[in-house]
Amino acid sequence: MCDACGCHVPVHSHSHDHDHGHDHGHSHDHSGTKTVDVHASLFAANDALAKANREHFEADGIVVLNLISSPGSGKTTLLEHTIEALKDELKIGVIEGDIETERDAERIRAKGVPVIQLTTGGACHLDASMTHRGFHQLQKEPGGDDLDILFIENVGNLVCPATFDLGEHERVVLVSVPEGPDKPSKYPKAFTSSHTFLISKTDLLPYFDFPIEEAKGDALKLNPDLRVIDLCSTKGGEGFEKWLDYLRELAKALKKKQA
Repeated sequence: MCDACGCHVPVHSHSHDHDHGHDHGHSHDHSGTKTVDVHASLFAANDALAKANREHFEADGIVVLNLISSPGSGKTTLLEHTIEALKDELKIGVIEGDIETERDAERIRAKGVPVIQLTTGGACHLDASMTHRGFHQLQKEPGGDDLDILFIENVGNLVCPATFDLGEHERVVLVSVPEGPDKPSKYPKAFTSSHTFLISKTDLLPYFDFPIEEAKGDALKLNPDLRVIDLCSTKGGEGFEKWLDYLRELAKALKKKQA
């Protein structure tokens, strides 16, 4: 994984080869303690900037959603069709996060909305600092300074993106049917830190062993307040209107809060 979040560091990184039968006090430094302090400081700084981001978004009247998932779950396709469905109702912008390439940004740009691609160069997630810079870049794009909803499509994995607050109002985790139903059990942080769980590509249920109620149950045990939406396809179909209504309500609630 990446150096930024420390997930390259073994859980038990320190070892002592010398005999602990000696009499002197333990004045030597334990590298494990130092690692915890560094990471605690990193997360504290990120959370402070995320709070500032959120305040900035709210001052500008923008609802922000952070989309996390494994690669291939359909995040970009979902955004393409969401933009098409809501383009006459809401002003939408997108920050795309990937390790390399501008491919996803190019797909979103073709839909006629402001988009910025953030390439991490190896880091497995976006953080609040990257989001802050990306948002200010987005504001310079045509239409980027007048948005109702901002989607942040995070780097594709269910581990580190679940740990870093970007300043979003809601976090959405996607799992596609071909991935299997065990993602809530294997990656609990992605579900305990999210507000909405999208099960995508449910049109493929006849072809995969995906007991959908089991997946929902595992997720809700972790987070009873989790909103669950089944999507027949990220291109539309059954469940898609429920997703759109959810977005409409979020935008409406922020406008009401500001009134």
